Amino acid sequence: MTAYAPDDRVMVSPRYMAGAGDRLADAIGPLIHLFGWTTQHDATTGHVKIDSPDGSVFCDFDPIHPLGTWWTIAHHEPYWEVQFSRQTPMEAVAAVTQALPQLLGDTRHAERIPITDMPLEQIAALHDWSDEDGVLTSPDRYCQLIHTPHEEIVWRAEHAYYENQPLATFTRDVPEGLVRNFFTHLSTPIAVERAFADVSLSTRHGHSALITPVRATAMNPHIDHALAQLDRPGRRR
Repeated sequence: MTAYAPDDRVMVSPRYMAGAGDRLADAIGPLIHLFGWTTQHDATTGHVKIDSPDGSVFCDFDPIHPLGTWWTIAHHEPYWEVQFSRQTPMEAVAAVTQALPQLLGDTRHAERIPITDMPLEQIAALHDWSDEDGVLTSPDRYCQLIHTPHEEIVWRAEHAYYENQPLATFTRDVPEGLVRNFFTHLSTPIAVERAFADVSLSTRHGHSALITPVRATAMNPHIDHALAQLDRPGRRR
């Protein structure tokens, strides 16, 4: 029997074990409210399509996609495409969507929405991911960011629990700043908040993720979670 009810709020780490979460507004809200991107919303299906003011980029969110591809972000010319699955943490998705206006030359709010210039290898080292032959691998070896420069899909993030669907794919010509932002927010050990019901069954019943409560804690839930991380057996030091 689990210690959590479905609607209990919990902190989960690592992020790539946490699922998408419910912070859709973080991914699309800034585009609409800060940058004036146009939106179409089907309330019956939850489908949202957002277009840049110049029509060169669109973001498509489809929570009932038959293959579980919740997000498609595409640029028309040169054509490139980014896709995220239903298991991709919304924090990593938002790190990509919020950076799009800057790539189109709209630098408003750039100080609030940074695009990291740290090389991927340094991001990996900072978060204790290994780097070998173009593959960045998480400390628990469940998640990888794979570079295949001679293929149409140049970068893909994969997770061992979801072998049939990558967390993310980036085609040729995707600006590397988007890949860097995505990886920064996917690989960081900082926990994310979820409703317990939104955490996948494999994460709930496995032993690789750490889940701690948001409520009924005497301190900030992030601090409480970080201290629990320190106490885990087998933690790298």
